[in-house]
Amino acid sequence: MNFQNLKYESRNHIAYVTINRPEKLNALNMAVMEELRTAFTAIKADADIRVAILTGSGEKAFVAGADIGELSKHNTVSAKEYTHVGQSVLDLIENLGKPVIACVNGFALGGGCELAMACTMRIASENAKLGQPEVKLGIMAGYGGTQRLPRLVGKGRAMQILLTADTISATEAHRIGLVNEVVPQGDLIKRAEEIAAKIISNAPLAIQFTMEAVNHGMDMALREGLYLEATLFGVCCATEDKNEGTKAFLEKRAANFTGK
Repeated sequence: MNFQNLKYESRNHIAYVTINRPEKLNALNMAVMEELRTAFTAIKADADIRVAILTGSGEKAFVAGADIGELSKHNTVSAKEYTHVGQSVLDLIENLGKPVIACVNGFALGGGCELAMACTMRIASENAKLGQPEVKLGIMAGYGGTQRLPRLVGKGRAMQILLTADTISATEAHRIGLVNEVVPQGDLIKRAEEIAAKIISNAPLAIQFTMEAVNHGMDMALREGLYLEATLFGVCCATEDKNEGTKAFLEKRAANFTGK
């Protein structure tokens, strides 16, 4: 795949997606969003890819926010469509059926923080800075920040971040649960690859159904979520991977999962 705003490669069952606008601190515009849609649609369809790693080009920023020049031109009607487009791309990433690991290098502000939150997990470099500064521009988060942030860190902390527009450090983001781990910048991709390797060693369908149970269960009452979990557990038990996994365990050997 050829992109103007992304770098894309795949190896060892991992897709690497890098937003490549370092001169703009990888700011998001509609061209970037549509290329992200294309890339992740392809990743979803490619059975050989089991995990994706998403990051930004350079050492200064994962994504420093939206392209303000583009954003400033919107009116009521076009702005609503603008947010729907962005939300649909982030929803694709969140519900890809394959884990997406955000490697947050440097600034992840506004749409960049929202993009990271749509990923399955977030690994941050020690120099990472995260926040939702939209209210400083007279607008509000529009790519899911008001919805995903409270689910990750709780209502009170989310309100403080959203309403003060404060930028928080990687250490603080880790403390409140916004990022999973903080590592030296030079180890960021390596650590993501270590996590990806562990995921890849497990059954693909079990990974997919686990993600579905968590993502959809978050929007359900506990009783409904438990019913969804039981249903997906039953589906897992009808797979060849379940037969292989249990047989391998009893035979004390590594399982050879096929995603069937």
